[in-house]
Amino acid sequence: MHGFELGREIEGNQIMRSRLALAVAVAGTVAGVSAQSPSSSFPRGNSLQSWQNPGIKKVLAQCKTPPKPFGIPISQSAGANAAPPDPVLPATTAIPGVLAAGQSWKVVWSWEGNNVDGPIAGDNGTVLFANNDAGNVMQMDPSTGLAKIAYRDINTAGAVSRSKNGALFVAERGLGSAIEQLEPQRKMLAHSFQGEPLECVGGVVNDLMADARGGVYFSVTGATGSGVFYADPKGVVSQYGKDVPLANGIILSPDEKTLYVTNGATVFAFDVKPDGSLANQREFGKLRGGEGGDGSAVDQQGRVYIATGKSVDVFAADGKFAGTIPGPQGLHGTFFGGRDKKTLFGIVFYGGWGTPSARNRIIAIPTMAQGYTGRAK
Repeated sequence: MHGFELGREIEGNQIMRSRLALAVAVAGTVAGVSAQSPSSSFPRGNSLQSWQNPGIKKVLAQCKTPPKPFGIPISQSAGANAAPPDPVLPATTAIPGVLAAGQSWKVVWSWEGNNVDGPIAGDNGTVLFANNDAGNVMQMDPSTGLAKIAYRDINTAGAVSRSKNGALFVAERGLGSAIEQLEPQRKMLAHSFQGEPLECVGGVVNDLMADARGGVYFSVTGATGSGVFYADPKGVVSQYGKDVPLANGIILSPDEKTLYVTNGATVFAFDVKPDGSLANQREFGKLRGGEGGDGSAVDQQGRVYIATGKSVDVFAADGKFAGTIPGPQGLHGTFFGGRDKKTLFGIVFYGGWGTPSARNRIIAIPTMAQGYTGRAK
């Protein structure tokens, strides 16, 4: 996701068939059996995204139409090894029905690397998030700041999503990019498009949104062939949308009849057909608090909340702009959580991407609005 703060893949990536065998072997295994621990007890990891893996050249050479090389600039400045200054948490103003006056963000979790992406609400007020650099999914308790590993051996975890039916999925950004199901059983859902590896699309697998049918919508970001994709319950992948090269944050409306997708400063909406296919692409709104549309959420009233890179912009269900919640630079994802789902969370990346200075945080602010309670996000 995300401003595309994307993680790295573990050295020595296995081919997809080997990864599938591993997924089956550990089906249903949850590794978070130990007590929760502070951030400092977890290694930041050294995973690689597919574009960083030396094996990507061989994969792309076999594509029918090899995409142009994709990459995220990595800082080589003198400060790349130094701890960056803490992000400034700006003041906020009231938004009717959404945010009361006088509320402010607070930090609930922080650590090194690029280790928070694609988060959702977990059980009992906890948070589940993709831990990019370490290639796992973690569960964190905002009330204590403690976390534990929920799933290991993920091929550069990029985002998680849980459907209304409870199925849990993760986007994998390493070489052999894929959408994997973690619950109720661990298995591969999709790893190819039109008979070729997802890498042949170009860009990088980014955000995802699981639907009640057993399928998953996901975005691929940063290339000519990038855009909006849907893996149906059988794992068959189709592409939708026109001119969405910066497809990033992706979220379904509460009734799952509309899919919202960010594309830079533009937010598109699609009608969702009964079979999960998409139609009627249209502009839903324009961001105002920032221009880098990213991780998104919805509330009980169908309002749409979009991280912009430095704020969370809020739109009514009809697309009318409701207001901006200013945040720190690097705010690249948002979601509702807490026991009553009346806390809006944000994920913040700062420092140099891909360097020892990389840092991330989870921040939170109380809201009047309640996040949608019919699914995790």
